[in-house]
Amino acid sequence: MSADSKTIAEQFIKAVPHATELGMTITQIGDGEAEITMPYDKRFVGDPQTGVIHGGAVSALIDTCCGAAVMSHPKSPSVTATINLRIDYMRAATPGQAVTAKATCYHVTRSVAFVRATAVDDDTQNPVATAAGAFTVAEEKP
Repeated sequence: MSADSKTIAEQFIKAVPHATELGMTITQIGDGEAEITMPYDKRFVGDPQTGVIHGGAVSALIDTCCGAAVMSHPKSPSVTATINLRIDYMRAATPGQAVTAKATCYHVTRSVAFVRATAVDDDTQNPVATAAGAFTVAEEKP
């Protein structure tokens, strides 16, 4: 991770209050790719009977990771917002395990960036969720 990408990524996480509250940590970023990990936390459990993390926390992780991937793409300016994001949940995340999202911004037009993402726990061959979305591409206003 380059120093510039790391700085941008850290500022991005600090600027998004729910990312900080969910304990998200950027582990990799650059050239349209990002990886963010969210630790298991009992505060985020959606079903106390099973200990499974709420889908909303996983959604926030994936959305944040996709935005970071867009921001790190060489053809994208530093500001973005979600236009749409389809998340397909494959299974519940394993209680007690961190969830990691990996996103790739694979195409950028004048106004839209397209992203794909996957979220996994320790079983990296069996995704918790996959996602595809579109994000705005806009220059930051002075």
